[in-house]
Amino acid sequence: MRPELDVAAPLREALIAADFTYDRVAEAIGDDAHRALGRNETLPALRRTTSGAPLDTLVRLFLLQTTVTRDEADRALPGLVDRLCNAGLLEQSVSEVAARTDCRPYAATGNGEDRDLWVVSDLTPGLDGAPVAVGPDHVLGISSASTSLAQLTMREPVGSALDLGTGCGVQALHLAGHATRVVATDVNARALWMTRLNAALNEVEVDVRDGSFFEPVAGERFDLIATNPPFVISPATGERLVYRDSGLPGDRVVEHIVRTGPEHLSDGGWLQVLANWAILDGQPWDERLASWLRDDCDALVVQRETLDPASYVELWLKDSGHHGGPQYAARYDTWLSWLEETGIEGVGFGWINVRRGGGGRHDLQEWPYDVEQPIGPAVRAWGEAVTDLRGLSDDDLLATTLRAREDVQQETVGRPGAEDPEAIVLRQQRGFRRARTADTVEAAFLGACDGDLPVGALLGALGSLLQRDEAELRATYLPVVRELVAEGFLTT
Repeated sequence: MRPELDVAAPLREALIAADFTYDRVAEAIGDDAHRALGRNETLPALRRTTSGAPLDTLVRLFLLQTTVTRDEADRALPGLVDRLCNAGLLEQSVSEVAARTDCRPYAATGNGEDRDLWVVSDLTPGLDGAPVAVGPDHVLGISSASTSLAQLTMREPVGSALDLGTGCGVQALHLAGHATRVVATDVNARALWMTRLNAALNEVEVDVRDGSFFEPVAGERFDLIATNPPFVISPATGERLVYRDSGLPGDRVVEHIVRTGPEHLSDGGWLQVLANWAILDGQPWDERLASWLRDDCDALVVQRETLDPASYVELWLKDSGHHGGPQYAARYDTWLSWLEETGIEGVGFGWINVRRGGGGRHDLQEWPYDVEQPIGPAVRAWGEAVTDLRGLSDDDLLATTLRAREDVQQETVGRPGAEDPEAIVLRQQRGFRRARTADTVEAAFLGACDGDLPVGALLGALGSLLQRDEAELRATYLPVVRELVAEGFLTT
């Protein structure tokens, strides 16, 4: 057995014995120190972890990346220090021990169950503002991107799941909670090593494979594919960071995954991608991304954020530890010039969800507003609504009974005392928390959908009440009813 896998079981026992869990660490260091650590500042947590107890020692060693005495390390990791040094997780001098990798507690929720996990990755760069350039095979730990993908991914039980570009394996750990079989792939040998270690550390089965894109799973199909690919849009300068740079020009890596991923989905299977895409001068972003989508797949694409070129370059130069370094200005200028020459006027960030099969409904929308997390259930609800509407004729819809979602609220805007509102807004409180303006007929129809009368009867009653022609109401508002179902305001 490899040394790192040989130590996984006893390391797990030591972490459990020290109560080294996400909730316990957050409680031990306090809210202020926890928020400071989120900003890469360690001093508040250092001040709260001076007892020499095993929990404090593990926090200082792995999360705060400071040295501890050999005696403290032995108490926290009894009989393991030398073995962890041999496995490459720790290093020691005569009297001190330091971490060579991060080992971070992580809380995962899925299938109605909370799980305490631990994730090993490379050390966090840039703690306390120190500029540290990461190496080309750096393995990123838990990040805002990995958390976003975890919240996006659906958690219903599935037979098989693929974590494409696994990195440290955190998505594979999530998938193992609700998939019978999990495959994880990467081209970074160090990432594969850490994924195997993390699977063993958390006592889950993951089939870890070396290879680029879908090559390691050629001919296989999955019920769910989740991926946070190396999507950073950067010039080919020869300095590739594997965890974020694909080596392909522009956003070609995302396009390739979206176009070819459905070939590896079972019927009804989902591909969920966290991604960047280029916004080109003179071409709407949704028009461009729509050209990537297959006619035999449904797709929900949500643009969550856009960045101008300068902000984008600054973000990723800081991420790689180059901010403030001697070559910062030159790197900045090279990258910015390349974006301008390529005609990229901005970069979009968001979610691409593709379901194999169906009638090819493609919804591309910009929604930068707050949503309920995890958002995965809302994506699945969108897919269910699309299925419910598919093949439903107008006559079928008129005979269908609908119910307004409990969380939908109506807001009116107008002058105080005015007889009629200037605007009516229907707003969801859960899921995507969508909002849409409505006229009085639409608002009245939604309010009347209580699961009692079918659509046709409701439109007929509104026609009588408002003295409107029923045929005209049907022609005008049946498409609106379909929109309300697709957007989750109404359920069948």
